[in-house]
Amino acid sequence: MPNRLANEKSLYLRQHADNPVDWYPWCEEAFRVAREQDKPILLSIGYSSCHWCHVMERECFENPEIAQLQNELFVNIKVDREERPDLDELYMNALQAMTGSGGWPLNVFLTPDGKPFYGGTYFPPEDRGQLPAWPRVLLAVAQAYRERRADVERAAEDLVSYLQQQSRPPLQAAPLREQFLDEAARNLVPHYDREHGGFGTAPKFPSPLQLEFLLRTFRRAGAPRALEMVLQTLTAMARGGIHDQIGGGFHRYTVDEAWLVPHFEKMLYDNALLARVYTLAHLASGNRLCRTIAEETLVYIQREMRGDHGAFFAAQDADSEEGEGAFYLWTPEEIAAVLGNDDAGLACRYFGVTPRGNFEGKSILHVAEDPVTIASEFGLSLDELEQRIGSIRARLYEARDQRPHPARDEKVIVAWNALAIRAFAEAGTALDRPDFVALAERAATFLRDQLWDGKTLYHVWEEGEARFPGFLDDYADLVNALVSLYEATFDPFWIAWARQLTEAILAKFIDPVAGDFYDTASDGEQLIVRPKTFIDQGTPSGNGATAEALLRLGTLLGEHRFIDQARTLLERYAQLAVEHPIACGQLLLAMDFALGQPFEVAIIGDPTQPETRALLRVVQASYLPNRVLALRRPEDEIAASIVPLLAERSLVDGHPAAYVCRNFACQRPVTTPQELASQLGIALPDS
Repeated sequence: MPNRLANEKSLYLRQHADNPVDWYPWCEEAFRVAREQDKPILLSIGYSSCHWCHVMERECFENPEIAQLQNELFVNIKVDREERPDLDELYMNALQAMTGSGGWPLNVFLTPDGKPFYGGTYFPPEDRGQLPAWPRVLLAVAQAYRERRADVERAAEDLVSYLQQQSRPPLQAAPLREQFLDEAARNLVPHYDREHGGFGTAPKFPSPLQLEFLLRTFRRAGAPRALEMVLQTLTAMARGGIHDQIGGGFHRYTVDEAWLVPHFEKMLYDNALLARVYTLAHLASGNRLCRTIAEETLVYIQREMRGDHGAFFAAQDADSEEGEGAFYLWTPEEIAAVLGNDDAGLACRYFGVTPRGNFEGKSILHVAEDPVTIASEFGLSLDELEQRIGSIRARLYEARDQRPHPARDEKVIVAWNALAIRAFAEAGTALDRPDFVALAERAATFLRDQLWDGKTLYHVWEEGEARFPGFLDDYADLVNALVSLYEATFDPFWIAWARQLTEAILAKFIDPVAGDFYDTASDGEQLIVRPKTFIDQGTPSGNGATAEALLRLGTLLGEHRFIDQARTLLERYAQLAVEHPIACGQLLLAMDFALGQPFEVAIIGDPTQPETRALLRVVQASYLPNRVLALRRPEDEIAASIVPLLAERSLVDGHPAAYVCRNFACQRPVTTPQELASQLGIALPDS
């Protein structure tokens, strides 16, 4: 018989609806029952594409004997971390404080008033190596709560006090200096994997924010090594098993340091951030592979992660009916059955498919060697190799499409959609792909129509319903996306909405004492600690995204109130970001913008006309990370009232004109791409 989760909107919660565990969703009723029955709470947090969440469910939560023990000893609450990132952040911080590590599934034991006192991640059904059996954990925690209540409550109070202190770290504000950026770049270097690219060792996660910071370092300081690090990493990832060589897109991370063996789930946010950094790397270097991977990743999102409504879905699972990663694995025989022997030989050589395999007897496809070497082996030119591999990919994709697909979580999360909108909008202009811009507009229109009521932005849309008031990153990421969408379409509505959202951030989320921002709104649910995020967690931190949003929108609108607030925030976190660049990439990106004396470019002209398009191309097809761009059609009298940068600008002798300002000084208007490039200090981009 289904439990209380059967009627929930969340796919992850519904996946547990047939468990014999008497699960509650996060609700007041669960806490009331815990108080009335004097039971501790087991809070279990996960997400639909989490492999080890599924493993623990199969091994423990579907086990009738273990479920009976949970039901007798605890009030059990299940939470989808993607619906409630505030709860996930709060209780993950608690677990890390208790154990020094974290992850999912996140299992935390609480007092009936929600205070944590013990926790862990995955537990097996029986003792396994250093991992204690889940039933043994349940019995020990229940016994401690029953027999040593005072100790448990004291530990919980101490932990809450620690979490409250952590939300307001004792940081000394420091005036922003360019040397901070140089020091942060130097502090990244010891973490860099010189052999495989990327940062750290196994497990190896993509680090798109740090890569973007290195691109900015290359632009700002003329540091060629920074660009080399970016291109080495992006090339290694593109050729590795972390990249779906057949269908495009990237898996969450790899369990090895060489980017070969992934955890197979695919997340919208990873793919949006990676598509964007591949686009930026192409602009900065002209690297052809980076352009190809950017486009292929966005096409993957469009094809497999987009609903008929125009918005983007959250994730694809790691598992399918045949097991973890089975959808993506191949044997030489399977390759030959699809391609025939001639092409199968090339495909197996190119993608590293062997009889022995590299994952449970099958092969994860990856580019086994430099394509130049493989082309030479088969007597092909590089262009001929690419054409044949393109045909091979298409046929393997068609065959793979007949396999049982991994589950797809079709919730629409505002922050993650915002990352995708920004990636599509920026790639659309940078790569001259108007179809990408149209996809960004369609998704933004859905968010406006379905998740914004004129005052409140909602966090998630599931099965026709907008739910949960938005969090800081929902607002901030969307402001950044809308600025990029405006710079791609020049529809002033997007900027007007971005201003509304920014005013809401300042009204609902600010900590007036510290000068930074909480993750939750002042009128939201009151938790034991009001969380505040300045560390990136796969997605940009709320405070880092807010700083960038305030700076970009403030510069575009000439709104010094926004800029000053961003600088106050950055001055507070500057030293932390410099010392910990692996954790604070988004703060560093905002700091680079704040210190970069951004160009303010206003163009007057009809964007459908060749002369205007030529001026736009100079700005949009160049790597200029610290700039804002506005455009007014000659007959448009409304745009200047929304974007003051456009006020009192006109055509020059009947020709479209560009006006460049920087650091409170404007240069003379120009009408040719050559003159505009000269004022921006760049070479003309390739046409």
